[in-house]
Amino acid sequence: MTFENLWKKLFSYEPPTDYNFTIENTKSSDDNFSNNESTSEQETEKEIKIFPSLSVNKEYMQTRYNTLINSDIIFREFTINSRNKQYNAFLVAIDGMIDSNILNDFVLKPLMLRNKNNLFDGAQTKVISEAVANNITVKKVKKFDLANYLLDCLMPQNSVKKITSFNEVANGINSGNCVLFVDTLNLAFDIEVKGFKQRSVDKPNNEIVIKGPHEAFVENIRTNTSLIRRIINNENLIIENVEVGKITKTKCAVCYMQNITNDDLVNEVKYRLNNLDIDSLLSAGELEQLIVDSNVLGIPEVLSTERPDKACKYLLRGRVVVIVNGTPYGIIMPAVLVDFLTSSEDSNLKVNFGNFLRILRIIASFITLLLPGLYVAITSFHQEILPTSLLYSILASRASVPFPIIVEILTMEISFELIREAGLRVPSPIGPTIGIVGALVLGQAAVSARYCKSNINYYCCNNWYCFICYS
Repeated sequence: MTFENLWKKLFSYEPPTDYNFTIENTKSSDDNFSNNESTSEQETEKEIKIFPSLSVNKEYMQTRYNTLINSDIIFREFTINSRNKQYNAFLVAIDGMIDSNILNDFVLKPLMLRNKNNLFDGAQTKVISEAVANNITVKKVKKFDLANYLLDCLMPQNSVKKITSFNEVANGINSGNCVLFVDTLNLAFDIEVKGFKQRSVDKPNNEIVIKGPHEAFVENIRTNTSLIRRIINNENLIIENVEVGKITKTKCAVCYMQNITNDDLVNEVKYRLNNLDIDSLLSAGELEQLIVDSNVLGIPEVLSTERPDKACKYLLRGRVVVIVNGTPYGIIMPAVLVDFLTSSEDSNLKVNFGNFLRILRIIASFITLLLPGLYVAITSFHQEILPTSLLYSILASRASVPFPIIVEILTMEISFELIREAGLRVPSPIGPTIGIVGALVLGQAAVSARYCKSNINYYCCNNWYCFICYS
């Protein structure tokens, strides 16, 4: 067995395609027909429409939301007075995701209390125009429409829309709205009364600057889009909503400048988002892994940021920014190599200082990538390019190490990664302690050396006596 097959067998799973069992077909044709009929009913249930009967709608909603075991589902039944007639109605909402004051003052109170709007005469018609000719009065009337009357006269909320399917009802309730059902109407009203707790706008934790703005994205998608709108005061800023995930239906906002961004880029981003066949999406990091092209080297193709000002800078350069609801990060796409070597602080500094910092980051990136390989190559194969004193120091420090240089380098890299991971994942009171102890252990591992007193070119360890001068 090769190493590749062994690795796949240990760390991967492939579902079997051939099964060693059979199922006898004992069902009759009538049973098959009824089974197919129930399957078709389940498929059409996803797009089931709202019924005109209030009791049927209530029973369906109670069944769908499992009100017998769910403790946070609110059903509020009441009566609507409209033109001296009463209509039974009920509201459905989720406790903890709505604002009770908004629901009471701007939804229930206008619908339940009597006022001059709903105390109209008993006639179910409204006079549009009236004309008198030859002692004959001609009136043009409009038939009373309960749905339009409720929407136009009795609900002062700024965001109310009519919905006709239970899928739209579930989407509205799950997002923090309340839905109003009225008897005799085969539609419902989705009323925005969101009031769930959320984190306020705070300072960025990872991308800290001195002279720039000190605002960062939060988990609420509408707060993030408002931060971008506040910086870019232009009507050409387009923010489109896309839902990703069959179960979670996570809202993603695609932001771009209409008169700057290439249309092909926008279409490509929306195409990749709309064609994600997944059940759930919980973070921007998951979305980043799903929409980028696969490459062997793992080169990043998108850039993530928690700063609204940085996202706006890239929007004005023709990029596309995607914001995921529930994640305080925005994804900038596409990204090139220079984007990872720049900082939000560069534009706030003078040109000379900004260029110096960019050059410094480029040098640091080359050191990070090439220094371990250069160290192994020089110390193992090209010692002649090192100064004599430095070469003696390296040889003396490696005198008591029983491993090759490549093993030492790999061990050091893995140790640094372990310390970094431990400092990030363990609880905060223990993290700094682990970092300090790890640094002491790694520092103590480096063997210090000095010249021997016999004035010969030989190094001895501080912890051992030299066999020539016994020092």
